[in-house]
Amino acid sequence: MPASPSDVRADRADNVLALARLASRRGAVRDMLGWLTRRTGGPAVLVGDTGRVLAGPGGEHDPAVARPAADAAVELHRRGAPSAVLGGGEGPPVHVIALDTDPSTYLAVIGPDDPHCGMLLADAARTLALCWRLEQAERARRRIESAEEHSREAVLHLLMVGSVPAAQRIAGALRPALPAVVQMYVIECPHPRRREIARRIDREAGGAAWIVPCPVRPNHVLALVPPETTGPATAVSDDPHPPLAESLDLLIVRLVPECRVGVSAAVALRDTPTAYEQAIHALAVARNAPEHRAGFGGDVDVTVLAGPEGYLWASELLAPCLGYAPARRADPGPQELLGTLGSWLSFGGAASRHLKIHRNTLAARLRHLDELLGMEVSRSLAAQSAAWLALRLHTAPQAAAARAHAPPGPTATLDTVLGTPAAGTWARFQLRPLEEARPTASLETVRTWLRADARLPAAAAALGISLPGARKRLTRAEDVLGRSLLTAPSAKYELWLAMRALGSL
Repeated sequence: MPASPSDVRADRADNVLALARLASRRGAVRDMLGWLTRRTGGPAVLVGDTGRVLAGPGGEHDPAVARPAADAAVELHRRGAPSAVLGGGEGPPVHVIALDTDPSTYLAVIGPDDPHCGMLLADAARTLALCWRLEQAERARRRIESAEEHSREAVLHLLMVGSVPAAQRIAGALRPALPAVVQMYVIECPHPRRREIARRIDREAGGAAWIVPCPVRPNHVLALVPPETTGPATAVSDDPHPPLAESLDLLIVRLVPECRVGVSAAVALRDTPTAYEQAIHALAVARNAPEHRAGFGGDVDVTVLAGPEGYLWASELLAPCLGYAPARRADPGPQELLGTLGSWLSFGGAASRHLKIHRNTLAARLRHLDELLGMEVSRSLAAQSAAWLALRLHTAPQAAAARAHAPPGPTATLDTVLGTPAAGTWARFQLRPLEEARPTASLETVRTWLRADARLPAAAAALGISLPGARKRLTRAEDVLGRSLLTAPSAKYELWLAMRALGSL
């Protein structure tokens, strides 16, 4: 007995209501196709105009089962018709209906139990079209967001390796343009909230900050901010990015109390690597500061150690890398090796994330650097400190001129570089906060840690205390120095050099 018109209307109303409920869920297209499969008794899929199956029930589809649907969709597209029942004969009939989308997408149901399901598919097509357009728009938004994030990360990487003009060209297209003078903010925050916090900082800074989720530390957000952005607000201003009423770091910790913020001094854009180190050192202090923020108040300029002989020493130490000719085109060249060395000294094992290479590739490059330089930069703190100083002196702006005008003489050594009166003054300045500190953050604790190649378990054993006790002492030393020790980039190289200069290692 055929259903009465009232029963048909009630059944259709129930179907529309069920589709509306499914449309409100996450993954609505997948769920609606699953519901249609159960409701009609035949597999329901979405097919593109070229025959590619785009979605199926449960998010998956059997290619063999979906083949009739793909062929039917291509045929309907060729005809330019809105809907049809195709197939039959030896194969199952396929109900196909075009969705209101661009490019053309088709809903197909293969061999439904109910041969009169056209009204159900017509109702489902309207809701599916809307949900499919929304999902496609969301995918496009995520792709654009990911592309912009990677572009911003590329700009930061170029700044960190000294390619300022290239970074400025890319930044000019993305906006905001990079300022000539910047402050670096390193914001430590819960990893799951990193993107949300980055968007909030961008909004509060009025679009003037260059914000990048850190590619190395998953719980860090980096922000390059024009110094004037953090000054007191003025009553009347034509500036499109007027200063904030309170400094950005205080605003961040007030709005997001879980954050810890380290802020560098204002530096020229070309000195972004220095600003990053300063902000990391400030962050080490901010972790234990009651206001959860700290600005950098120290000095990391080691070029005071170098006269002409220092620049020559740096060039001679790095000469095997600078003159290296790779055997194969795919092998890293001199600049790539020096970049790997600098990243390893700054980030340790996290250098693989910074350089976007596999950790095994990083290990192989470090073994190669050990062989080229003739010292164990992969293991020895003494070798790492010498390589760190050599890189700093080699890349200093005045290095080329100093090397060109250096008088001939015997080859300089590290002890020669560290044996000058200027080096002694620098070393005493570096160590004075520890000498004046209470015993639990004493110079001897740091010296023992450095003698153990900055390995905490070995330092704890040498001090005769527990591992947490050794970590607590070094954390107190971080507060005293205003520098990071346990988190890279670390001040361990400067401290090792200072103690070597004073003969106390």
